Amino acid sequence: MRFLAIFSTFLLAPAAVFAAWGYTDNGKNYVIDTNANLVVSVSKTNGDMNSIKYRGVEYSGQSGKYSHVESGLGASTVTIKQYTSPANIIKVTVKYGTLLHTLVFRYGNPNVYIFMNKADTSVTVSRYILRIPPNIFTNDPNEDTDWIPDGATAIESGDVNGKSGQTWSKHYSGKKYGRTIDYDWVGYTNKNVGMYMIRSNHEKASGGPFFRSLVRRGGSGGPDLYDIYHYNMGHTDVMRFGLQGPSVLHFTDNGAAPNGNLFARKADWSWMDSLEIAGWVPQSKRGAVAGVGLNNMKSGYQYVVGLKNDAAQYWTVATGAWKISGVLPGTYTLTVYKGELEVHTSSVIITAGGTATKNTITCVDPQDTTAIWRIGNWDGTPKGFLNFLDTPMKPTYMHPSDTRLAKWDASNFIVGNSQASNFPGYIWKDVNNDHVVYFKLSADQLTKGAKIRIGVTEGMAGGRPAIAVNSWSAPLQADKGQGDTRSLTVGTYRGNNYIYEYTVPQSAWIQNTGEYQALKISVISGKTATGYLSPGISVDAIDMIAA
Repeated sequence: MRFLAIFSTFLLAPAAVFAAWGYTDNGKNYVIDTNANLVVSVSKTNGDMNSIKYRGVEYSGQSGKYSHVESGLGASTVTIKQYTSPANIIKVTVKYGTLLHTLVFRYGNPNVYIFMNKADTSVTVSRYILRIPPNIFTNDPNEDTDWIPDGATAIESGDVNGKSGQTWSKHYSGKKYGRTIDYDWVGYTNKNVGMYMIRSNHEKASGGPFFRSLVRRGGSGGPDLYDIYHYNMGHTDVMRFGLQGPSVLHFTDNGAAPNGNLFARKADWSWMDSLEIAGWVPQSKRGAVAGVGLNNMKSGYQYVVGLKNDAAQYWTVATGAWKISGVLPGTYTLTVYKGELEVHTSSVIITAGGTATKNTITCVDPQDTTAIWRIGNWDGTPKGFLNFLDTPMKPTYMHPSDTRLAKWDASNFIVGNSQASNFPGYIWKDVNNDHVVYFKLSADQLTKGAKIRIGVTEGMAGGRPAIAVNSWSAPLQADKGQGDTRSLTVGTYRGNNYIYEYTVPQSAWIQNTGEYQALKISVISGKTATGYLSPGISVDAIDMIAA
């Protein structure tokens, strides 16, 4: 039967037939053999990859669930087409409502190229998930912080688990993978195989270069691999529509590293130009922007140039002259980041086939303002504060209650004596609120008012700072539109950076150079919750400058 099916394909398309290459239709599934030791079965009912066999070993399936969009699509229209130019290629198209989901297979490649074309919100498409059977890959509980060990019970929302004071969660990928800009792939290996999900370029995803989300999940029921398109936790970005991909399922032998030519930042996908993938835009119809360089760069920080609008997003690291290529035409906001802090924004228009140019950009850095005192460094992260001294930072892969972290309710801060590492990087209304900073002023400073700035990278549950200086209290400020879901407890401090400014009148000071002034920082919110889910903030830096 297999020979007849392949022979029939040969008759329908004038192409050379290679041993094992091709597909069969067994009535329920299309079975594709890539002639690279990879055989994949795609359901004709819903487009699931219900079997993924590499060198005869099954890599899809957990208790009746398979590899698919989101948590699986319903009844869909599933079609298949074979191409012979520019290469031997098989394309499976799955239509479910307004969603078009495409799987591409290429002769001699141990890969599946995965696409999503989401037209609107009528179909939920936050991820593609590869569900891997149990007992193929093993884990190290100290390194694989996103793999739930046996006996670890749920401590938050059913997806954060703890055991003997240590915590794990599918959200805690910060130790191995970090932010979107930091990784090209996620995967598992053993002595026989490497199985990888190589992420797409995320041009139609959400969150930008510094976004953190789940990318793997492991446990006794079997591990998963994800490419995340729109993740709800801590989200502040728009949901984008259109074609996303390819994400690439990729296999290697003997646990070898993945093929770098498949990484989104360097791959050549021109061979897909003729595959009639809805929404596909070839390089010839894209543009670029290039810059001479950046001024006022600070040593020790990574600088990133990003583009975004409601339709797409892109980024690159800038160490001198920089360029972002492969951009869909349109008008974009161009942002330069020092670390993760915005230090420049402007607008740029990208045209098909063209390269927009930018002269040298001068970064506007709040660190440049002379401070009377300052705690931390302005970089858009809580790096350097209590519990944020390590690389990677522990709260990106641990629950805040993890006993490996120092107590968040640290002693109050004395300017001139305390270090930034004594100041909590996170402050919650119900955990370590009303933190006090003590400082002294000179005789001249006591004659003037001042401005206090508090940088907040994320405000969870409407959390935002309010301040009091001695007996004076600043007017309360409104919520600045941060994410309205869990964030600080699921491994991310990333939100909409905002610098809260408070003008302190001269009358607020205790008129004695020998006495400490007391600044009390409190988290406020109109929302209520308890413990680590109570309203909270992630701190970038705090300083006092001239008014």
